[in-house]
Amino acid sequence: MKFRFILFCIWSIALSCVLSEVRGQSYGLGFESFEAVQDKRTGLDLSPDGPICLDGDFELSFELSFLRNKKTYFGYIVRVIGDDQQNIDLIYDNSSVKHDHFKLIIGEQFSPIAFDFQGDDLFAKWNRITLRFQKQKQQITVVYGNRNFSQPVKYVTKGCYKILFGANQYKEFRTTDLPPMKIRHVELRSEGRIAYNWPLNETDGSKATEEIGRKAALATNPIWIKKLHYEWKLLQTVTLKGYVRVGFDEKSSNVFVIGQDSLVRFSLAGNRLVTMPYQSGKQPVYVDNQVLFDPGRNRLYNIFLNEKQVTAFDTLTRSWDKSDIAAQAKTYYLQANKFLSPADSSIYMLGGYGHLAYKKEVQRYHLPSGTWQQIALKDSVFTPRYLAALGATSGGAYVMGGYGSSTGQQMLSPRNWYDLLYFDRAQRKFRKIYELKVPKEDFVFGNSMIINEKDSSYYALIFPKHQFSSELQLIKGSLTRPEFKLVGSKVPYQFIDIESFADLFYDKANGRFVAVTLYRDANLQTKVAIYSLYAPPLETVAPQTASTESSAGRSLWIIAGLFAAALLVYWLYHYMPGQLGKQKATKAPVVGPVPESEHTPAAHQALVDDEIVEKAAPYQSCILLFGNLQLYDEDGNEITKHFSPLVKELFLVILLYSIRWDGISSEKLKELLWFDKPSESARNNRSVNIAKLKAILDKMKYCQVSKETGYWKIKIDFGKIEVDYMHYLTLLGNRKLLTKHSIIELASITKRGNFLSNVEYEWLDSFKSEISNEIVDAYLRYAASVKIADDPEFLVKLANYVFYFDPVNEEAMILKCKALAHLGKHSLAKTTFENFAREYNRIYGEDFRKDMPEVLHS
Repeated sequence: MKFRFILFCIWSIALSCVLSEVRGQSYGLGFESFEAVQDKRTGLDLSPDGPICLDGDFELSFELSFLRNKKTYFGYIVRVIGDDQQNIDLIYDNSSVKHDHFKLIIGEQFSPIAFDFQGDDLFAKWNRITLRFQKQKQQITVVYGNRNFSQPVKYVTKGCYKILFGANQYKEFRTTDLPPMKIRHVELRSEGRIAYNWPLNETDGSKATEEIGRKAALATNPIWIKKLHYEWKLLQTVTLKGYVRVGFDEKSSNVFVIGQDSLVRFSLAGNRLVTMPYQSGKQPVYVDNQVLFDPGRNRLYNIFLNEKQVTAFDTLTRSWDKSDIAAQAKTYYLQANKFLSPADSSIYMLGGYGHLAYKKEVQRYHLPSGTWQQIALKDSVFTPRYLAALGATSGGAYVMGGYGSSTGQQMLSPRNWYDLLYFDRAQRKFRKIYELKVPKEDFVFGNSMIINEKDSSYYALIFPKHQFSSELQLIKGSLTRPEFKLVGSKVPYQFIDIESFADLFYDKANGRFVAVTLYRDANLQTKVAIYSLYAPPLETVAPQTASTESSAGRSLWIIAGLFAAALLVYWLYHYMPGQLGKQKATKAPVVGPVPESEHTPAAHQALVDDEIVEKAAPYQSCILLFGNLQLYDEDGNEITKHFSPLVKELFLVILLYSIRWDGISSEKLKELLWFDKPSESARNNRSVNIAKLKAILDKMKYCQVSKETGYWKIKIDFGKIEVDYMHYLTLLGNRKLLTKHSIIELASITKRGNFLSNVEYEWLDSFKSEISNEIVDAYLRYAASVKIADDPEFLVKLANYVFYFDPVNEEAMILKCKALAHLGKHSLAKTTFENFAREYNRIYGEDFRKDMPEVLHS
């Protein structure tokens, strides 16, 4: 019995180790598909340095899932090309009227093999597919789930293969047609053993580590899934006049932005904005309004809490049912919390702030009767507060934290609250669950939190209310224990009580969190920023270190070790009875330093070399402004991470004004960065942040902040520090026609992305627009000087360069179609035209009025 018990314990430990490895794996490679222009679509080449040679039978397996709510599902999943002669392709064809959309192509013929996954499996989970290349039997077998199909095939190859997922530019096998998918755990087995394994658990870069033979794969335009579970991605910004409020329809994954003149609907799935001007005239939006979407009635409500009114929006007629709600004398319920209760068809509003007083009222609006009621609470647990987070449940709502005072008076000891309460709708009372420990730095909450009752957890946004240039941080907490942890990166947030608002939603269809920030500036315009973060969010995404074993491999070694321990226990009990007890009584031997064997230095050197490769940076002594902002010192260390949001903006303002002009005056800096502050306060802010900027730039030699001329300026020795924007200005400075060599140089600069693509400032818009126009003009001027017959291949590339900045540039489309037609690639020319027409219709809402013959003869 003792032995069985020990075996059970060992097996339990082993199983828990494996489960801890497998549970919550959020990684893989996502593929940009038809939503992106051809040059921006994703591909994965398992052997960029040459084909993989496999003499005997082998199999390729991988896990696959599709991305939801995309407009087109069609194209190549993987192409296996033998000796540049024979292609075997797995494609997804949604044009088929049958259910079997996965198809196998051998050469130029469809195989009878076709299949599909059951129900929603293709989108809801990872699905393993295996292609078995059985040369001896002269057949190929496709395995998916517990099913498999075999097809005879005559192999004409010697045994060296290119394996390409998604888009590729490999010889005559190139394609840009691929479905919106994600893959991971790509394995190649030869003669029954694993020869290569690519987990695809990277977070950055274009190389994908192979864990057995160190044969890195190369990803083009990769979307690393793991990074999407840590870094918030800015999806869209919208600016509207006056006050603005937001609501969310989780059923259709739409964010609604409510302004005075129009409603803006942002589709998370399609990443598209639709503006709907009101047909019913202006809709008042006051400082304390709130917005809710009712999925049961499919109605969007604008809640006037102070005026005790609710208006409903009809998306078909684009009209509000009330538009004449006049503002009443304000008691204000700023930053109040809200939730919709389907059980009693009511909207509940809790707390708020206004006129130097925090509120504790719970107010109810009954939708069918259109009446308001103040709920008489049966307890005093809910103290006056605002800036709390609320998450609804079927029976009521959780309320977390906030800021207020026991009396409700702002002058009488206001404080941060860290209690978790539950409001029972039926009993009309609050119940206190627990109170968090007071943190080192106080924080308040975004308006909503996401409740997961299955695992008794919640997600909420926190931020310090005492800072203007602040950041939102997502936390995951427990509904039963006073604990939480930080997850995901931070979101920039400008906070002023009555001018700012932050909310959190959950997009169930796509499995991601959505954060929305509002800020109304001195020009009385509200800027709305929408961010997304995939679930489950990660605490960190430390760079992947090279490993000789996969996580699954480590788990197997753990199991093997524990199983060996179990056998040892068995042997001691059955063949050396009594010895196990004696072992416990003996003294442990003294263990001294282990002498180095002749193999130790080599092993150590290999580890050191791996670390060097892992830490090596691709840039040194440079400032990169195209694509993401990045600064590297002379040792290749990236120092961009040291910038706070405000210091980053200060750096960019001074740098761009220094390069384009002679610097920037203190008055202009105040106008751009501290327009909302008095002169003295702006001066103090400038001094503090200039000091921070100087400290960061000290990490780079030959780059410093100066005010020698009376203007703030960043002095750079361009001979020692490379600035890609300066290189760009040098190329385009004389406005002359660029040579082919100069065009290639320009493309090498812009391949990292648009100018400061990850930064959004109003003052920067003119720079971005001017640069995009200049680049497109330079490309098209050169194209006009070259006859298509002279260099058609390069003109195709040139058109693609233009599409990168302007996806519906008609001149570039005509140029590419003509060049492809000249090369005899008529099907590619037709695809280019069709993609252009589709994108044109999506952006302008109307059909492109030329047909293919007109384009080719224009």
